[in-house]
Amino acid sequence: MKKKRTEAVGIASEVPGGGSQVLLHACCAPCASAIVECLVQGGVEPVLFYSNSNIVPREEYEHRRDECARYALHWGLPFVEDEYDHEAWRAAVKGLEDEPERGARCLQCFRYRLSRAAAYSQDHGLKVLSTTLASSRWKRLDQVGQAGAEACEAFPEVCWWDRNWRKGGLQERRGELIREMDFYNQRYCGCEFSQAHLKEDEQP
Repeated sequence: MKKKRTEAVGIASEVPGGGSQVLLHACCAPCASAIVECLVQGGVEPVLFYSNSNIVPREEYEHRRDECARYALHWGLPFVEDEYDHEAWRAAVKGLEDEPERGARCLQCFRYRLSRAAAYSQDHGLKVLSTTLASSRWKRLDQVGQAGAEACEAFPEVCWWDRNWRKGGLQERRGELIREMDFYNQRYCGCEFSQAHLKEDEQP
């Protein structure tokens, strides 16, 4: 594992409120990889919160969960698994099933998952929330930011850290870490609708 990265220098000063701990909603190990490394090397402890009821089938959900937990263990970090409830997620996106990828359904999906993360943050005294969703090219940054801000509005003790986790060499480092850690690297975002849009030549 490579050590100190330029991006990690000064990252602690960017944490809203100057805290040293962040609840990091984690969608998968590949997306979490460079973000976690950057935070840890910059003196910030991320608590990985795996809340991804969108993912099907259940075996896929568990495979991604186990890879994420493995990475948390690698760094000696807390790992929390939220309740898996795909039916509740389906209810949250009802009526948006035919929306295209990166459309209104994705925004609602982010709202559902990040609202659960914000609730956990407030219940457990974690003042700052961010997400690895913002590292994936499958996602629109504006939707992730909007969903995170709205989620934290409902939980006033939690501050949304709206950071672009694709910059500063983190995307390149993400690819390196996938290879170094031999991560399972999924071919679709997670839900049955994104799976239907999968193209054989695409990678997340």
